[in-house]
Amino acid sequence: MCLSVSTEYYQFLLSFGVLGGLSACCLFTPSVSTIGHWFNKRQGLATGLACTAGGIGGILFSFITLYLAPVIGFSWTMRIIGFISLVLCFVACLTLQTRPHAVPETTQDDKEKPNLISCLRKAVDFKPLANDPSYLATTTAVFLIEFAVFIPITYISTAAIATGRGLDHQTAYRLIGLLNVGSVPGRALPGYLADRFGRFNVMILTAALCTLLIFCIWLPPTVLNTASEPALTAFAVLFGFWSGAAISLTPVCIAQVSRVEEIGRRVGTCFSISSFGALVGVPIGGAIIDASGGGFTGLVVFSGCFYVLALIGFVVARYV
Repeated sequence: MCLSVSTEYYQFLLSFGVLGGLSACCLFTPSVSTIGHWFNKRQGLATGLACTAGGIGGILFSFITLYLAPVIGFSWTMRIIGFISLVLCFVACLTLQTRPHAVPETTQDDKEKPNLISCLRKAVDFKPLANDPSYLATTTAVFLIEFAVFIPITYISTAAIATGRGLDHQTAYRLIGLLNVGSVPGRALPGYLADRFGRFNVMILTAALCTLLIFCIWLPPTVLNTASEPALTAFAVLFGFWSGAAISLTPVCIAQVSRVEEIGRRVGTCFSISSFGALVGVPIGGAIIDASGGGFTGLVVFSGCFYVLALIGFVVARYV
């Protein structure tokens, strides 16, 4: 709703950036953490099914914006998305429930009157990073995958306009919706595979396949400036499918190296750290484009290299 009335850059930054980022994290982190209270053997599938909603929302909201904004304007398009989110979040707040015995026992410190500083101190706990090598290795791997995954998602449409052969803007922006189409099954199926073949094993597989997709499908036409709509569509759908595991399986991997009563705090701590990867990765990508004179080859190589690092990170985490 604040975004719908924004006209200046700082207003967009405060409404969509600061308020949107804070609220999205406050919704997502406890939601996926709560799933770990109720599932063990099928936790990967359960989390994957829950996270498919992110892909469905990505399809719905991107196409609402793409086709409705030219008709009724940007402001009312954002308000419609706001009303949809209001109803969905209301239902979510009524249905989301933690498991009582998964909540840590109350200590004397917890009985004191809570304040913002004490809540933040308990919500983000860095001590396990020093005491638990498995958690440290997993957090490092999640940081690397979060750094890598948002670069193609952010720049795929811009790169398509710059390197595509006769691609119009609407076709290029439609790639975001197609990427989300691929991510819907891509968030559920890896979760099912993770329950059968190992969560870290599947993360290694998805990171390896995303690396191949970037270097084999996205990079060649970008270098030659000959990106065609079929090639970009194939990359968007396939990358959306295999990159979906970066959203749905990372909290499951964290849960595997945590006690049930620690899942919420450890997921929150890990995502707090990995958020810096998402924060700096996209601007660095923009700086690479500027340094290349508007070319996207360096950006694609940079994205692929960080996926290689993420692959190595999950191999190391699995070994630990």
